[in-house]
Amino acid sequence: MTMQTTKRPTGVTTEKTAAKPRETKIGKVVALLKRNDGATLDEMVEATGWLPHTTRAALTGLKTKGYTIERDKRGETTCYRITKSA
Repeated sequence: MTMQTTKRPTGVTTEKTAAKPRETKIGKVVALLKRNDGATLDEMVEATGWLPHTTRAALTGLKTKGYTIERDKRGETTCYRITKSA
């Protein structure tokens, strides 16, 4: 019986490099809501690719996690903004 050995390619290090934090859709929503002028529902839908009802549900989820979300008007359009983070 013969044993097989595997060789590592030269120049490969085994040290782990620091991984970038993963960008999530809810993270994008939070970033939009933290802007001074907040974000409209359409802006959040465009950034995430979610449907409007899913985006509104995500806002509700953020509220249950301790975020304070203020609803305001930007002209005729409703916009949302985080006033207090969790």
